[in-house]
Amino acid sequence: MCLIKPPVKKNTIPIDLKLHNDIRAVERARFAHEVAEKRRLIKQYKMERERQQKLEEQEEIKRLRKELIPKAQLMPYFDRPFVPRRSEKQPTVPREPKFCIPRHKTIRCCRMSCNDMSGPSQLQHLPSSVEKTEALYKNRGLQ
Repeated sequence: MCLIKPPVKKNTIPIDLKLHNDIRAVERARFAHEVAEKRRLIKQYKMERERQQKLEEQEEIKRLRKELIPKAQLMPYFDRPFVPRRSEKQPTVPREPKFCIPRHKTIRCCRMSCNDMSGPSQLQHLPSSVEKTEALYKNRGLQ
Protein backbone atom coordinates (compact mmCIF):
# COMPACT_ATOMS: atom_id res chain seq x y z
CA MET A 1 0.00 0.00 0.00
CA CYS A 2 1.38 3.16 -1.06
CA LEU A 3 0.61 6.41 0.75
CA ILE A 4 0.21 9.48 -1.34
CA LYS A 5 1.72 12.60 0.02
CA PRO A 6 -0.64 15.51 0.30
CA PRO A 7 0.29 18.56 -1.74
CA VAL A 8 2.58 20.98 0.04
CA LYS A 9 0.93 24.34 0.86
CA LYS A 10 2.74 27.60 0.44
CA ASN A 11 3.75 29.45 3.57
CA THR A 12 1.31 32.21 4.48
CA ILE A 13 2.65 35.70 4.19
CA PRO A 14 1.40 38.01 6.96
CA ILE A 15 -0.35 41.18 5.83
CA ASP A 16 1.08 44.36 7.22
CA LEU A 17 -1.74 45.77 9.36
CA LYS A 18 -2.12 49.51 9.91
CA LEU A 19 -4.21 50.11 13.00
CA HIS A 20 -5.88 53.44 13.66
CA ASN A 21 -4.25 53.52 17.12
CA ASP A 22 -0.77 53.41 15.59
CA ILE A 23 -1.56 56.20 13.12
CA ARG A 24 -3.12 58.33 15.88
CA ALA A 25 -0.10 57.79 18.16
CA VAL A 26 2.27 59.02 15.45
CA GLU A 27 0.10 62.10 14.79
CA ARG A 28 -0.18 62.83 18.51
CA ALA A 29 3.60 62.57 18.97
CA ARG A 30 4.13 64.99 16.07
CA PHE A 31 1.56 67.42 17.58
CA ALA A 32 3.14 67.20 21.06
CA HIS A 33 6.53 67.95 19.50
CA GLU A 34 5.12 71.03 17.68
CA VAL A 35 3.47 72.32 20.89
CA ALA A 36 6.71 71.86 22.85
CA GLU A 37 8.60 73.73 20.12
CA LYS A 38 6.10 76.63 20.19
CA ARG A 39 6.33 76.86 23.98
CA ARG A 40 10.11 76.88 23.81
CA LEU A 41 10.03 79.69 21.21
CA ILE A 42 7.55 81.72 23.28
CA LYS A 43 9.68 81.30 26.38
CA GLN A 44 12.79 82.32 24.46
CA TYR A 45 10.96 85.36 23.03
CA LYS A 46 9.82 86.42 26.53
CA MET A 47 13.33 86.10 27.92
CA GLU A 48 14.74 88.14 25.03
CA ARG A 49 12.07 90.82 25.53
CA GLU A 50 12.78 91.00 29.28
CA ARG A 51 16.50 91.29 28.59
CA GLN A 52 15.89 94.10 26.09
CA GLN A 53 13.61 95.90 28.55
CA LYS A 54 16.20 95.61 31.31
CA LEU A 55 18.88 97.03 29.01
CA GLU A 56 16.61 99.92 28.03
CA GLU A 57 15.90 100.69 31.69
CA GLN A 58 19.61 100.67 32.48
CA GLU A 59 20.30 103.01 29.56
CA GLU A 60 17.49 105.31 30.73
CA ILE A 61 18.94 105.38 34.25
CA LYS A 62 22.40 106.21 32.91
CA ARG A 63 20.98 109.00 30.74
CA LEU A 64 18.98 110.46 33.65
CA ARG A 65 22.00 110.37 35.92
CA LYS A 66 24.01 112.33 33.38
CA GLU A 67 21.26 114.89 32.84
CA LEU A 68 20.19 115.38 36.44
CA ILE A 69 23.25 117.02 37.88
CA PRO A 70 22.46 118.18 41.42
CA LYS A 71 22.13 121.94 41.55
CA ALA A 72 22.31 124.17 44.60
CA GLN A 73 19.03 125.63 45.86
CA LEU A 74 18.73 129.39 46.16
CA MET A 75 18.76 130.79 49.66
CA PRO A 76 15.46 132.27 50.78
CA TYR A 77 15.31 136.01 51.41
CA PHE A 78 15.28 136.65 55.14
CA ASP A 79 15.52 140.44 54.85
CA ARG A 80 11.80 140.64 53.93
CA PRO A 81 9.69 139.09 56.71
CA PHE A 82 6.69 136.98 55.81
CA VAL A 83 3.39 138.67 56.61
CA PRO A 84 0.34 136.47 56.17
CA ARG A 85 -2.62 138.05 54.37
CA ARG A 86 -6.16 137.86 55.59
CA SER A 87 -8.33 135.42 53.71
CA GLU A 88 -11.06 136.71 51.41
CA LYS A 89 -13.35 133.76 52.16
CA GLN A 90 -16.34 134.18 54.43
CA PRO A 91 -16.08 132.33 57.76
CA THR A 92 -18.25 129.25 58.14
CA VAL A 93 -21.52 129.62 60.00
CA PRO A 94 -21.79 127.15 62.89
CA ARG A 95 -24.94 125.03 63.09
CA GLU A 96 -26.54 123.38 66.07
CA PRO A 97 -26.10 119.57 65.96
CA LYS A 98 -29.22 117.42 65.66
CA PHE A 99 -29.37 114.92 68.51
CA CYS A 100 -32.83 113.48 67.87
CA ILE A 101 -33.01 109.83 66.88
CA PRO A 102 -34.96 109.13 63.68
CA ARG A 103 -38.18 107.12 64.01
CA HIS A 104 -36.86 104.14 62.03
CA LYS A 105 -33.83 103.78 64.34
CA THR A 106 -35.73 103.69 67.66
CA ILE A 107 -36.16 100.50 69.64
CA ARG A 108 -39.36 98.88 68.42
CA CYS A 109 -40.33 97.11 71.64
CA CYS A 110 -40.46 100.41 73.50
CA ARG A 111 -43.03 101.97 71.10
CA MET A 112 -41.92 105.39 72.32
CA SER A 113 -39.01 107.43 71.07
CA CYS A 114 -36.54 109.10 73.39
CA ASN A 115 -38.11 112.50 72.63
CA ASP A 116 -41.53 111.35 73.91
CA MET A 117 -40.11 110.26 77.26
CA SER A 118 -38.75 113.67 78.16
CA GLY A 119 -40.23 114.08 81.65
CA PRO A 120 -41.56 112.08 84.61
CA SER A 121 -45.15 113.06 83.73
CA GLN A 122 -45.05 110.67 80.81
CA LEU A 123 -44.05 107.75 83.01
CA GLN A 124 -46.86 108.24 85.57
CA HIS A 125 -49.63 106.85 83.42
CA LEU A 126 -47.66 103.70 82.51
CA PRO A 127 -48.53 100.79 84.82
CA SER A 128 -45.56 99.06 86.37
CA SER A 129 -45.08 95.32 86.25
CA VAL A 130 -46.22 95.01 89.90
CA GLU A 131 -49.45 96.85 89.13
CA LYS A 132 -50.02 94.60 86.11
CA THR A 133 -49.66 91.42 88.16
CA GLU A 134 -51.96 92.79 90.90
CA ALA A 135 -54.60 93.61 88.29
CA LEU A 136 -54.31 90.07 86.89
CA TYR A 137 -54.82 88.53 90.34
CA LYS A 138 -57.86 90.76 90.98
CA ASN A 139 -59.43 89.79 87.66
CA ARG A 140 -58.98 86.08 88.44
CA GLY A 141 -60.07 86.44 92.01
CA LEU A 142 -56.84 85.01 93.46
CA GLN A 143 -56.03 87.75 95.97
